[in-house]
Amino acid sequence: MSTVAAASTTQTPPVAVVDTMSGRVKKRLTSRTATVVSLLIAVLWTIPTFGLLLSSFRPEREIKTTGWWTAFTNPSFTLENYENVLFGTSSTQLLSYFVNSIVIAVPATIFALTLAALAAYALAWIDFKGRNWVFIGIFALQIVPLQMALIPLLQLFSNGAHIGSITIVPDLNLTGSFVTVWLAHTAFGLPLGVFLLHNFISEIPKEMVEAARVDGAGHGAIFRKLMLPLITPALASFGIFEFLWIWNDLLVALTFTGGTKDVAPLTVRLAEMAGSRGDRWERLTAGAFVSLIIPLIVFLSLQKYFVRGLLAGGLKG
Repeated sequence: MSTVAAASTTQTPPVAVVDTMSGRVKKRLTSRTATVVSLLIAVLWTIPTFGLLLSSFRPEREIKTTGWWTAFTNPSFTLENYENVLFGTSSTQLLSYFVNSIVIAVPATIFALTLAALAAYALAWIDFKGRNWVFIGIFALQIVPLQMALIPLLQLFSNGAHIGSITIVPDLNLTGSFVTVWLAHTAFGLPLGVFLLHNFISEIPKEMVEAARVDGAGHGAIFRKLMLPLITPALASFGIFEFLWIWNDLLVALTFTGGTKDVAPLTVRLAEMAGSRGDRWERLTAGAFVSLIIPLIVFLSLQKYFVRGLLAGGLKG
């Protein structure tokens, strides 16, 4: 009995040490100095955005001749920039490109979320041969630059895949359509999504899954009724990242859509709005803030899950 008691007492100090360390870290992060530093960083981070917002309401002549800070001493504001961007000529309008961005970002995000959640569940709870190697391969794909895959994917979508006279993938002829951008963004987003969701799903207690299996639930029922409600914060976090990345993307969209008005997103039009000589800043400032509307709505509506989803899969044990 004394041996057991001695062994139990020797196991308690590590827990106490961890609690003490976490308390110290929490105290430092919530101190007055940390608060002041955080506010200073936030202000410095916000100043350029505030200057851009102020410039979007200034006349063209003022933007090109003076800095945005002069608006405080010599205020001169107009809505002409926004009217030109939203309701001007066909060469400056953003509305059609705005719709294209929504059509691209929403389905691509849903596809990436769905496939990543299914793959993460399979890697975490379905025992099959080579499972660990598959997960290592998916993790390694995160460090592969997506630029390396742009041309091969473009050739695959346009000409298929052939080895000599043998056709591996038939000619799809999908270039210049939304489908190619959906597939590309889904493929590029899956490695991060699978990794993030796998860490979250693998922390769910094993007893809960076993209890569901005892009740006769299969993998489909476990995933729908047990996993999905529990991984909502992680899904929201990854969904925010994926949506913002797709919404702000220019390279992938320009490569797979060809920049045509029918399918090109907002970023392609914004890149053209500065003019051939880069002197139409009044359009660019207004267009930039028009493009911020949807990302702000998405982030503000899901922010309560954001931090919780990021931290939930960060540590295990």
